[in-house]
Amino acid sequence: MKNLSVTAFIHILFSLALAITISTIFLFLSWNKNKTKMDEMYHHKLIADAFLSNIELDMNQDELNKLYNEFNVKNVNLQSAKKEIEDFGTTIFGGESSIGTIKIFETPSGNYIYVQRLGYNLMLKDNRPKNYITTIAIGLSTIIISIFILLYYAILKKLNPLKKLHHDIEEFAHGNLKKRIRYKNNDEIGKIAKSFDNAIVHIKDLSDSKNLFMRNIMHELKTPITKGRILAESIDDENTKNMLIRSFDRMNELIAELATIEKLTAQNFQPHFEITTINNAVKIGQNLLLNDKDCEIINIDNRPIFTDIKLLSLAIKNLLDNGIKYGVDKKVILQTTPQSIEIISKGQELKHPLRYYTEPFSQGEKRNSGFGLGLYIVKNILEKINFKLKYRHENGQNIFVIELV
Repeated sequence: MKNLSVTAFIHILFSLALAITISTIFLFLSWNKNKTKMDEMYHHKLIADAFLSNIELDMNQDELNKLYNEFNVKNVNLQSAKKEIEDFGTTIFGGESSIGTIKIFETPSGNYIYVQRLGYNLMLKDNRPKNYITTIAIGLSTIIISIFILLYYAILKKLNPLKKLHHDIEEFAHGNLKKRIRYKNNDEIGKIAKSFDNAIVHIKDLSDSKNLFMRNIMHELKTPITKGRILAESIDDENTKNMLIRSFDRMNELIAELATIEKLTAQNFQPHFEITTINNAVKIGQNLLLNDKDCEIINIDNRPIFTDIKLLSLAIKNLLDNGIKYGVDKKVILQTTPQSIEIISKGQELKHPLRYYTEPFSQGEKRNSGFGLGLYIVKNILEKINFKLKYRHENGQNIFVIELV
């Protein structure tokens, strides 16, 4: 029930209520029909017994009329009644006793009671008002069911804006920051829509401010770094020169990594999927390294995969770069299996779970280079292209695995 949608719950609730109502009405009508028949049978037999008992008394017309009124019946022509009974009627009771014969007939116009004793024939017609309980019950049932159906459609119509709200929220979640949520009514759904629209405006403002800040700071840093790099080339002291050049190069790397993070975390960013091969992605990733001599490629699977080759190559490059920087021998091995790409380097086992190192600006205690963004970028890239990053340590080697399935 926890995962059942509101609409489905309403469908089930009203279906059960309608089924119970219809069943109750059906049972009542069946019970009432049987009760009515039993009451009529008892009443008709009572009439027949009364007239059979009084026929031999040779009652005058006034006494007969009094008896007719008492039982609310009238004497009808035997031949005309017989014709109606033969054409449209059915016998619902027939019997004989020591005092005479009784037959009860049902016709569309009403019930007839035939009484015979000692050659005296009497055809009586039940003159009581028609019983409208069944008709009233059917009418009330129709009204109740109609109200149920109207309430059902009214509630569903009231919930329809939730579907549109859900669609608008999904559209915003997929990167449409220009999306606005409009709902005119001031009910609970309208208040939720208004609050979410205010949140969208606030998030968009924050995103625009963040993007503007990142672009400005990267632009402002590029110029002094470039000037400093050029000036460093003119220094005669080689040690000082190399130290400054390495510092400026690392600052350039940080700016490049921040640009990559900004691109990957943008809500409107969508990977470009295409058919390529694992071998092609590995070669491009290796070529992105500044120094690929310390990278050994073995057992490359050349099978096709459907992915964004630029992003996958960048993830491979970052893992290779990490292996070279932090490996004991500053070397890295890349190999593939039918289900994965593995980057292997010698070193001690990571002291924390992998998720610790995939957070931004996180580093191992003994690392003395890098900014702790490499694995964070790799994790975001693989999430975008529906792959997973895993880690294990075997035989003194750190093995980072890109799961392709």
